[in-house]
Amino acid sequence: MDSLETNETTALEQSSEIKNEQQVEPTVEAVEQVEVAEQAEPEVEAPQQEPEAEAVEQEPEATEAEQHIAEQTFKTKDEVVARAQEIAQSGEAGDRTELNLLKQLFYKFHNAEVQEAFKAFVEAGGEAEKFMPEIDPAEPVFREAMQTIRDRRAAIQETLEKQKQDNLKRKLEILERIQQLASTPEEANKNFDEFKALQTEWKEIKAVPAEKATELWKNYQLYIEQYYDLLKLGHELRDYDFKKNLETKMRLIQQAEALAENPDILQAFNQLQTLHQEWKETGPVAKEIREDVWAKFKEASTVINKKHQAYFDALKAREEENLTKKTALCEQLEAFSTEGLKTFADWDAITQKIKELQAEWKKIGFAPQKMNTAIFERFRQGCDAFFEKKNAFFKDLKDELNSNLAKKKELVEKAEALMESTEWRSTGDILINLQKQWKEIGTVPRKYSEDLWKRFTAACDHFFEARQVATADVRNEEKANKEQKLGIIEQLKELAETQGENVIAQVKELQQKWSEVGHVPFRDKETLYKEYRGLCDKIYDAYGVSQAKRRLNNFRKNLAEKVGNAGNSLDNERQKMQRAYERMLAEIKTYENNIGFLNAGSKKGNSLVEAMNKKVEKLRDELNLLAQKIRAVDDEMRED
Repeated sequence: MDSLETNETTALEQSSEIKNEQQVEPTVEAVEQVEVAEQAEPEVEAPQQEPEAEAVEQEPEATEAEQHIAEQTFKTKDEVVARAQEIAQSGEAGDRTELNLLKQLFYKFHNAEVQEAFKAFVEAGGEAEKFMPEIDPAEPVFREAMQTIRDRRAAIQETLEKQKQDNLKRKLEILERIQQLASTPEEANKNFDEFKALQTEWKEIKAVPAEKATELWKNYQLYIEQYYDLLKLGHELRDYDFKKNLETKMRLIQQAEALAENPDILQAFNQLQTLHQEWKETGPVAKEIREDVWAKFKEASTVINKKHQAYFDALKAREEENLTKKTALCEQLEAFSTEGLKTFADWDAITQKIKELQAEWKKIGFAPQKMNTAIFERFRQGCDAFFEKKNAFFKDLKDELNSNLAKKKELVEKAEALMESTEWRSTGDILINLQKQWKEIGTVPRKYSEDLWKRFTAACDHFFEARQVATADVRNEEKANKEQKLGIIEQLKELAETQGENVIAQVKELQQKWSEVGHVPFRDKETLYKEYRGLCDKIYDAYGVSQAKRRLNNFRKNLAEKVGNAGNSLDNERQKMQRAYERMLAEIKTYENNIGFLNAGSKKGNSLVEAMNKKVEKLRDELNLLAQKIRAVDDEMRED
């Protein structure tokens, strides 16, 4: 059967094949009835014609039984080739049915080998669309043998056609001579021996062109009747001729009746045609038994003809049933939908179902000849349509896989380029981003997947393991700094609950220690600083009231004099101080942000952080003082 999978792919499911089926159905032809002239005495009435059966020449057909026998006889392709070579070398024309069977079997074995090779190729990981079958060394040998046979048969046919023309020419000459012999009674009586010799020669001449056969035979019977009408012979000669003809016809009747026991209906029918041809060439019998003899032969022929007709009626019924089955398979095939098939498993599931339909198709015999090609084309188109869509899906998938492969190769190259970097924070962030991108990219061809993944993870692991080793000391130092700052916070908590004149001095000392301590783990930095700053503010608020009052009184005196001398309003003074307060607050925030980005791992960086912390503490003191001044202005404004 012709191939139904392109590449499963094909692909897949490049893939199975269905050969286009060919069928030749014999035509049942009714046996034509004709009349045979019988011999008559010159003085009696011209005899009536006797019905005859027209011979039907048919090409030999390969029955299902013959095909089964051939498959049992030739079990391998080599046996088929050997048989073809044997016929080619024998010099014979070969039987047409056998030659057709040999051809069918050879390509059945050949296609089976191609299918096995394709299956092995795909299972080995090959792409279905790239499969190329190897050249079969037996095929040119087989073709050469079959061509030799065809050439010989063509030559024989040409010789046979020439012989038919020669036979036609000679029979026309015989007819002309018999017509001459039947021209007068004298000629008929005088040339009886020549007449019998012409009859014998007529029987010995076999095939003539089919289109001339019936006309020749009718003319022959007509001239024979005319001759016997004129013949002046004795009853003894006529009876002897009738007797010999009767013996021949009775033998033909027995042979025709025996054909009813032949189990091969087609063979029996073909043999019957041969008997009818001999019957036509046999002369007449006595007039009184002529109809009975013909009736017996006709009855035996009818039995074979009915069996022949019944055989093809049954064959047609099977073919109609096969058409129904094949139509159902087409409908099942056409009902499959490729919508929503997104994975290998989805396509493979449908592919297996279609292969099951193809296997079922192969088990079903021929459909009626007029529908056989059409139903096959419908089934093949359905299969082709599916496998074309499958091939397109896998082509698009292949393009996507190749695109993903290029993207992942690029990520691998980037990771490998960064694996030796010592920029621990920035490179670490880049690699983490590359890992996120890797997860977002789809799959790649299986043969590259594992190797790429190993390269990518090896590059990432190399960097992070190196960073782990390099930053171990820094992390330990940060943990120690954290413990120191937690100790400072505990001391500030104790001072917040203590009353004494030297509390502020102790706080300042602790603040100095705080600024000298290096970085802590980044995730703890904000929490520790907020707690530390809150305790400092709480202590300063508690112990700075009396001093603030003294400074506030002096500020108020100076403020009153300043306002009186300059003539400015308290409101203008307050606005100046408020703007200064806001600038100072923004400056403090800027310093604190910058401290967070400085690296205290080096001596220079640590001293810079210490200086900035001192600057921040000073600014906070000035900020508190400015806030108190603003409140003093507010109090003065309320008193006024």
